[in-house]
Amino acid sequence: QKNIHEMMLDWLAAGLDPQKSILFVQSHVPEVMQLHTLLSMVTPLSWLLRVPTFKEKVKLQPHNVNYGLVGYPVLMTADIVLYKAEVVPVGEDQLPHLELAREIARRFNNLFGNTFPEPEAKLTSFPSILGLDGKEKMSKQLGNDIEIALSDEATIERVMTAVTDPARRYRDDPGHPEICNIYRLQRYFNPLQLDDIAEQCRSAKIGCVDCKMLLAREINSTLKPFRERRATLAGRPKYVTSVLADGAQRAQVIARET
Repeated sequence: QKNIHEMMLDWLAAGLDPQKSILFVQSHVPEVMQLHTLLSMVTPLSWLLRVPTFKEKVKLQPHNVNYGLVGYPVLMTADIVLYKAEVVPVGEDQLPHLELAREIARRFNNLFGNTFPEPEAKLTSFPSILGLDGKEKMSKQLGNDIEIALSDEATIERVMTAVTDPARRYRDDPGHPEICNIYRLQRYFNPLQLDDIAEQCRSAKIGCVDCKMLLAREINSTLKPFRERRATLAGRPKYVTSVLADGAQRAQVIARET
């Protein structure tokens, strides 16, 4: 429940409007699992075994390969097509899952008549953002992210742990912004100073610590209005609960029609 509440605070603070977007907890709409069961009956196992993210997770946990792992894309498909979604905002890493959802919807339609639209992907200007570790995509689960709820001080501390230019060993060494993860993150938060940062990095006028501090300040400046809204919403727990309850009712109406 705490995780649900915290996520809702983030979404609402980021600007999602409950009047325009139906926000709800997946498990509060039982039709999702019902459709998931039906879709699993028409989805060949071979389709699921070829999903790149499944192969990656098998390497990470070879002794715990279960249906929950292999069947997750079918559940994701049910989440999408149950509400007749035509466009889905996703990260780049989710494109294989969405393509599979299209295939499952197409197969279901071929077997039982035109029922579901084939959802299209909607990518942002930055479809994939590398985490602070410089290895994996930014993810709360991996602990390489920057949370909206962090204080300014905690944000600075988090950014200071980030991996930088692996080829720059000393402060006076010339930097290589093209291979530095902090520079990549500057593109999102500090685009107007990119050229200047790159020049100062290459000439060693600024060091990695300086660059991190500049990034942290820009992140805090960008997130300030979100954090202020979040703090206000955190003082209204009943409102957040009511948004979820109303969203579940609205979602279930659509789900039952499907």
